Amino acid sequence: MKNKIILLLFCALFNFNLSLAADSQAPAKEAIGRGIWVSVFSAQESLYSKEGVNKLIAQCKKAKINEIYLQIFQSGNAYYDSKICNREKYDQMIKAAGLDTLDLLLREAVKNNISVYAWINILGLGNNDKADIINKYGSSVLTRDQYQRTSKTTSRLELDKYYLRENMVFLEPGDPRVEEYILTIVNEIINRYPLFSGIHLDYIRYPSPVPFVPGSRFNKFGLTYGYGTKNVERFADKTGLNCLDTLNNEDEYLAWDNWRRAQVTQLVRKISSLVKLKSPGLAVSCAVIAAPERAYNNAFQDWSAWLEEGIIDYAVLMAYTKDNQYVKEIVKSALGHRGKGKIYVGMGLFLMKDNPDLFFNQYRLICELAPDGVVIFSIDDLTDQIIGYLD
Repeated sequence: MKNKIILLLFCALFNFNLSLAADSQAPAKEAIGRGIWVSVFSAQESLYSKEGVNKLIAQCKKAKINEIYLQIFQSGNAYYDSKICNREKYDQMIKAAGLDTLDLLLREAVKNNISVYAWINILGLGNNDKADIINKYGSSVLTRDQYQRTSKTTSRLELDKYYLRENMVFLEPGDPRVEEYILTIVNEIINRYPLFSGIHLDYIRYPSPVPFVPGSRFNKFGLTYGYGTKNVERFADKTGLNCLDTLNNEDEYLAWDNWRRAQVTQLVRKISSLVKLKSPGLAVSCAVIAAPERAYNNAFQDWSAWLEEGIIDYAVLMAYTKDNQYVKEIVKSALGHRGKGKIYVGMGLFLMKDNPDLFFNQYRLICELAPDGVVIFSIDDLTDQIIGYLD
């Protein structure tokens, strides 16, 4: 009996040691990224003084935020040292600070092991109908709906009573002049600022009115875009079809929808190739419509295919809502689309700034679903209470 007990103890100890050895050899679970969006409209004005830069870095360190998504191109305006774009806003910023705070932030971020990504609004120009590209080429570079109206318009139809449009200026991704314009801007940024950790693309899609129509065969029930002058011409040259006339069958509808998706995807692909040619280590990410079906059918933003192809490193879902169950369903669905890349979840802290408990619960819920990162919108709503929780 005594020998049997000794044998059992020996076996138990042996198995315990084996499990310890296995645990020590198992790869450590990678911590998820934690980021913050810093908008050019931020009331904090982080880049308008040296103190603002120091405060931003200090906030990130305390909240254990290791990624900053810094908006430097918005509404066709450069908030960086540009030689090709309207840089009036940047000049105002450095004049107020008395030094180049963008360079300062990048240097300080490196010292503190914080990655900074150049956040660029690609196709959306806000209300700036005087942007450089429009001044150069006129309104022909803007995308249009099936009624030949730009996305920002005073022309109203009966149908307009029943949906919400994105009432802002959008460029046409299927126009080669737009593609050249965007690539020139991206190229300038990655060459001027080698300390950026990557490029973060926003508004890389067509306008997305709601409710959305699931494909062009339902055009009479809502709005859809992509009818910019050059895009319509190029589609006709390629297929012999005039998309402004009634398309006649399912194959023709599908050809037109796939064409529009391909224009956005090709722009992303070319941006990615340009960035990776400069430095393979630079990350390319996109802020995307969180629901894959809506992104695919309405905004022609096929981000799951971008991940599958590997032309973006990760997608950041714009999951801005107070509805935790909705967040759960959206994130669970999106995680099945990782492809060769990663999925980050963008949280709308601005919706929950008066209810921090809701934010805490949603943050925990998202982390339990194990995405690759979380990005918070935005720095202006990062209160001491929220920072304390994240710490």
